[in-house]
Amino acid sequence: MRARSLNPVRLFRHVFGGTPVTTGASAITFVALALVLALAPVPYVTWSPGVTADVLGPGASGAGQAVEVSGLRTYPTEGQLRLTTVGVTRADAHLTLPAALMAHWLPWREVLPRAAVYAPGTTEEQSTAESTRMMDTAQQSAIAAGLRSAGVTVTEVPMVVGVTTGAPADGLLEPGDTIVAVDGKPVDAPSRAVELIRARRVGDPVALTVARADRRIEVKVPTRAAPDDPARPVIGATVGLGYDHPGTVRFGISPDIGGPSAGLVFALAVNDKLTPGALTGGRVIAATGTIAADGTVGSIGGLESKIRGAEQTGAVLFLIPRGNCAEADQVRSDIPLVPVDTLDQAVKLLADPATPIADLPHCS
Repeated sequence: MRARSLNPVRLFRHVFGGTPVTTGASAITFVALALVLALAPVPYVTWSPGVTADVLGPGASGAGQAVEVSGLRTYPTEGQLRLTTVGVTRADAHLTLPAALMAHWLPWREVLPRAAVYAPGTTEEQSTAESTRMMDTAQQSAIAAGLRSAGVTVTEVPMVVGVTTGAPADGLLEPGDTIVAVDGKPVDAPSRAVELIRARRVGDPVALTVARADRRIEVKVPTRAAPDDPARPVIGATVGLGYDHPGTVRFGISPDIGGPSAGLVFALAVNDKLTPGALTGGRVIAATGTIAADGTVGSIGGLESKIRGAEQTGAVLFLIPRGNCAEADQVRSDIPLVPVDTLDQAVKLLADPATPIADLPHCS
């Protein structure tokens, strides 16, 4: 019996259906669509565990301390106080669908709508500037809260919190300048300083008395019209609430770390350096939370990623804002999560390292 020869076209139809030409075109179309789906950006960003830093240790540059206090009596510290961070998709980067799905499946990753993190059209430069501004504000609030918790008198004053590049105030005023008087009239609140500046005519100079590094400086700053109101004079500087106090506190952490969530750990470091005894008891303590000048601790984002970061440091406990308890209850962790409402509460909890973990506050 003779074997029948195979017809390749008939075989192709039997296996794949259709003709080789139409099926090949379909396959190419499918591959093209798959590539589009794989490479097209999706409107999401990811959070993942970021770097941590010991705010009782050396500064990021290798010179000085991460938190350095001068002009006041200080005491030795022990152990570590570690801030935690979140790694986030850059404003100028975009996730693909496979990357978003992978982040969703991987542990300790969070996928969020892009609009929940970045406003439409936000550039990386704008994002970095805003993150830096929030860090600066957190540090100033932490200084005030930390000093107050250590018994140091802190007074609220109007202060330059930002200067616009190329504006009349650029090169004349600096962030951190305390405004003492405007046109010879004393000011004790940001609103009063703004009121006196707006009392001038567009183009008129404003005489400012500012305190900078324990010196008083007289500067004349020209005014120009506000972009949204040609009749309103501005100098190109933002005046906000600042704090006057003895001594100086400087921060030496990496400039790549931004945002407001290190406020609590900064304030704890200031308190530790200004009070006898080691606040950590020689332990590794991690902490996160925003801080107000009155010591109130506020909620933060990216808690799950920060918990993972704290675990990796070997911390014996992680101080978190009580406002994050609902999220904390959904996270499985090997590290005790200790909620706090205020800086003073956190200090008291750490002051007795012999307290059993079971006796510390917990969320649920």
